[in-house]
Amino acid sequence: MKLTADRSFADPEKAARRLMQHARAFEVVQDGRIYIEKINGSFPYVDRGTPAEYSAGLKFATERGWLEFHDSGTFVRLRNPARSSSLE
Repeated sequence: MKLTADRSFADPEKAARRLMQHARAFEVVQDGRIYIEKINGSFPYVDRGTPAEYSAGLKFATERGWLEFHDSGTFVRLRNPARSSSLE
């Protein structure tokens, strides 16, 4: 008997790709900024991702160079918008 369901975003790469989809869905503002609440609101409430999956996905995306996370923690930027559109 299986007591737990498989988590769709347990793999950090899958979580990062979904975060990138959310990031590309919003129109950037002032210097290419995407406010972090646009991403972190959609991931747990729409996709039902956990905070651990969210942070692992965000870390994966920044390590791969897909996102640039600002020191203030209030926004991210797409590092290479032309290349990041082909990540799906």
